[in-house]
Amino acid sequence: MKQEYNVNPHYDKLLPILQTLTETPGVYQYFDEKGTILYVGKAKNLKNRILSYFRNDATHNSKTKLLVRKIYDIQLIHVASETEALLLECNLIKKYKPKYNILLKDDKSYPWIRITNEAFPKIFSTRNVIKDGSLYFGPYPSKRTMKELLDIIRLMFRYRTCNLNLTEENIRQGRFKACLNYQIKLCDAPCEGLQTKEEYAQTINIIKKLVKGDLSSLIREMKQTMMDYASELRFEEANEVKERIMLMESYHSRSAIVSSTIKNVEVFAYVSAENSIHFNMMKVIDGNVVSAFSSEVIKKLDESDIELFTSAIIQSKDKMNWVGREIIVPEYLDLPEDYVTQTVPQTGEKKKLLELSEHNAKFHKYDKIKKATLVDPERHGRRIVEQMRKDLGMKEAPIHIECFDNSNTQGNQPVAACVVFRNAKPSNKDYKHYNIKTVVGPDDFASMQEVVYRRYSRLKQEGKPFPQLIVIDGGKGQLNAAVEILKNLEVLDKVTVIGLAKRLEEIFFPGDPTPLFLDRRSETLKVIQNIRDEAHRFGITHHRNKRSKATFRTQLTDIEGIGEATARTLLLKFTSVKKISTTSLEELTSSIGKSKAQIVYDFFHKD
Repeated sequence: MKQEYNVNPHYDKLLPILQTLTETPGVYQYFDEKGTILYVGKAKNLKNRILSYFRNDATHNSKTKLLVRKIYDIQLIHVASETEALLLECNLIKKYKPKYNILLKDDKSYPWIRITNEAFPKIFSTRNVIKDGSLYFGPYPSKRTMKELLDIIRLMFRYRTCNLNLTEENIRQGRFKACLNYQIKLCDAPCEGLQTKEEYAQTINIIKKLVKGDLSSLIREMKQTMMDYASELRFEEANEVKERIMLMESYHSRSAIVSSTIKNVEVFAYVSAENSIHFNMMKVIDGNVVSAFSSEVIKKLDESDIELFTSAIIQSKDKMNWVGREIIVPEYLDLPEDYVTQTVPQTGEKKKLLELSEHNAKFHKYDKIKKATLVDPERHGRRIVEQMRKDLGMKEAPIHIECFDNSNTQGNQPVAACVVFRNAKPSNKDYKHYNIKTVVGPDDFASMQEVVYRRYSRLKQEGKPFPQLIVIDGGKGQLNAAVEILKNLEVLDKVTVIGLAKRLEEIFFPGDPTPLFLDRRSETLKVIQNIRDEAHRFGITHHRNKRSKATFRTQLTDIEGIGEATARTLLLKFTSVKKISTTSLEELTSSIGKSKAQIVYDFFHKD
């Protein structure tokens, strides 16, 4: 055994185990010094898999490195096949719940239909799954859907709802009396021996098929039963079966039919989150979605999204007792061929089913974010700025961002805007606009330098905190102009500054000729675009106001004897200078008096 594998303080104790590993499938369990199980894993090749944890050059994250340092003992279970290893791993994780294993958890307790494990089983809804041999069907995301199905079953079939202990001995001794349900034909009174165990089991078997969703075959069987009764002249029984068929067909027509050809498949899809995935699973029988479930799976070590997704499928199939052979997935997974048959559809009804499952996974993700935001309104913002820190390679998360934009009309009335975002949201009270004072003519670079200098020289002078990120609206030229000023102010090392070029949404960094291109769907890019657009809007608004004031002064206040108050009164009433120029002397007099009205009228009627 080479020294390169020694990354564990208990290496000498583990060495005999590591030296005798076999290249066979199996399950391995890691334990700490106290005998607590830390991790359960499966492997096609135990030797290769376990040694990969102990290599010094392994690129593990901090959590995995911590796990490896805690390993004090390793126990192996050899199995005959990869599928056995897969199922054994799932059972051990479910049993021991190791700290470092992925564990599928429910966001809430969904209702199930339970058929008890008794001689005369009861049928009812429950949110608690008890391992006592009872059969559970579901879960049902909608309680209304489950209740509707139970109502149909109650109308169609006779079964007991009591809690009597119906043993053969108790029934034979006549310890029970039939209740009201027998009188109103909701139960055939097995408590008095009026219905045998075999007859009751036939009813339960039909109900099992119904709750499994196998409606078409069940309806066909019941139609044949009805015809058999009719041929034997047992018309009362035939009519009773006919009524059941009508109820079942009515329920079938209201079910969520998603395909006319797909008979029995399970659909799995997921969407990525920061440290987890949100996945959805649907069971489709005879074209109907009979069960669906969504959950979040959180990363424990350095698992990839696909590893999380694969583990979620295995655990969820076991949790819900789904034994379907065909699964529809977005890509082929590392699952044994004798465990499931994988289908990765490109078109058709199966592709639509996969898209429906993906939609449900996205809804689960956004619903969880929305609920978390209601509990902690700042959480969403913190998550986004942390993602921005990673995407932009920053040391600090950009909690405070400022963005600059220039506006002018052919060099006239040049202005600039500075907008501020905090936790990825606009902080309107901190917005600033500037009238450019030192630049003559259309010079965007010089204007950018003036406003950047005025902003940060003042912050430096007043001892106020600088933003973590400065966004310059423009490409390399505007960015370099701003960087030069920040260097002169000796504050460049305190901030990250980037330029955003509008044409291709390229992000430039100082001194780097190669721009950064972020995914168009990236939250980081969306925040940067948002602050850029907000700076542009704020700057344009200020520039328009300045232009309108200039127009106001030159066209009306240039009339000798007319001041701003009189001009404002006229514009408020007549809305524009053009209308004022065509207004009669009488109307002007009624607004501003005879003498001023005469001045304005004469100015516009010189000819």
